Amino acid sequence: SFHFLQHQNLQQTIMTTFKKLTIFLFLSICLSSSWANTTLHDDFLECLSHKIMNSSSISQVIYTPKNSSYSTLYNSFSSNLRITSDFKPSIIFTPNNESQIQAAIYCSKKHGLQIRIRGGGHDYEGLSYISETPFVIIDLRNLRSISIDTEDKTAWIQAGATLGEVYYRIAEKSKQLAFVAGVCPTVGVGGHFSGGGYGMMSRKFGTAADNIIDAKLIDANGRILDRKSMGEDLFWAIRGGGGTSFGLIISWKVKLLDIPEKVTVFNVTRTLEQNATQLVYKWQHIANKVDDNLLLRIFLRSSESSFQHGQRTVHAFFTTMFVGGVDDLLHEMQDSFPELGLVKEDCIEMSWIESILFFVGFPRGTSIDVLLDWNNSTYQTGFFKGKSDYVQRPISINGLEGIWKLFNQVGEYSTELQFSPYGGKLSDISESETPFPHRDGNIFMIHYGVNWREMESSNKHLSWIRNLYGYMARYVSKSPRAAYFNYRDLDLGVNNKGNTSYEQARIWGVKYFKNNFDRLVKIKTKIDPTNFFRNEQSVPPLVS
Repeated sequence: SFHFLQHQNLQQTIMTTFKKLTIFLFLSICLSSSWANTTLHDDFLECLSHKIMNSSSISQVIYTPKNSSYSTLYNSFSSNLRITSDFKPSIIFTPNNESQIQAAIYCSKKHGLQIRIRGGGHDYEGLSYISETPFVIIDLRNLRSISIDTEDKTAWIQAGATLGEVYYRIAEKSKQLAFVAGVCPTVGVGGHFSGGGYGMMSRKFGTAADNIIDAKLIDANGRILDRKSMGEDLFWAIRGGGGTSFGLIISWKVKLLDIPEKVTVFNVTRTLEQNATQLVYKWQHIANKVDDNLLLRIFLRSSESSFQHGQRTVHAFFTTMFVGGVDDLLHEMQDSFPELGLVKEDCIEMSWIESILFFVGFPRGTSIDVLLDWNNSTYQTGFFKGKSDYVQRPISINGLEGIWKLFNQVGEYSTELQFSPYGGKLSDISESETPFPHRDGNIFMIHYGVNWREMESSNKHLSWIRNLYGYMARYVSKSPRAAYFNYRDLDLGVNNKGNTSYEQARIWGVKYFKNNFDRLVKIKTKIDPTNFFRNEQSVPPLVS
């Protein structure tokens, strides 16, 4: 029996060696193209082959330029053609489980490869999928499970899931539960929740981050941490401070919210000829003070007037969610904003999940199955730049008219401003409760967006939005001029390459996080002192 065991052990050793050799040969073939830093990436993949023993498994989660599907996968990362880079990842890694992520972090750290973490791909500046240093993308598309507990009114959501999938799975289980987060269903929850997460019910329920009760994160040492093991400081940091500065978030546990079976929505349009300027001016005086169940948002666009042929006008779309019935909504609107002239025929009662489709712009009666199509063709490719601001005093009539004039300097339909109201629950929470600091004192947030179709027009449109942003300086928050982290904007400042200084990062950091930035830096110094998790706008550690 001793000789039999010896023979069995020898067989096992041979099989293990054969598995490793098979995996390494597969990875070597993948990297046979002439890439700079080939040795670095070879080393990384050899390391990964030792960490992940299943050869069939690893072949399904590694993509290199030699793979036929590499370009398709990489090009799916963003519909924003403005985000381009001569530096593409030599490896795209799509892990199926936590242990594979741990392996990738270990090997990246060992061999000096930077990682970028991609969820939904809506990062405004592409920081989840471009870098000027050798890097690997960890794409979380395979980690998208959602577990709903209707009795406990909670959900565990993996970071690769999209908002549309979250909404669908909640509605599938209950008509009385919901969650508060953004409008666009293709946004990934990993980044969205960690940056705040404003949505059409935020005046009643706060941000997505305000409703997170636990999380799982892998740190730079490969440890899997939950709220208890990570501690309250780190748990605080990832709820509004941007998760990718501190680790790789695997999943969130959120508190689900009680919702009536019917909510009420409307989308009423007014043009300049219909007194839009006065209405927008009046809106500023009531938007943050109305009933907490009411979120009255404005979308501003410029196009040809139907009243004056050949002339441009501004369209103000008053887009609204009311957590309640139509009669209560009409009563509230009559009390607070009668100038809009809202009538019952403008309003639609529907379920919460139907309101998700309404705000995306799907026709009434569209199946909610569309929320599961995370590469929905509704989202066209093009060039885009976004910026943000916070308004604490109403913009004057002259100020608004100045915006309308600037609209005329670019093509029809190419720009949009969103005025998103604050107040309610958003103002009830203190600035330091989470890193998301935009609380009491803000009337509304502005989102500036400009789109164009041709590369040749890029300089014109980028100059236009930066000029508009300059014009708005007198009307928005100051010291600092605040911005929303989820509307990432590299114009605000970027880190130095490598290990940036605190002073350099503070230039942009206080705009997103205000006084919370210093606490974020201290937490970063403790959890990731070598700055393994980094990008152009990541929180840096203090260098001793």
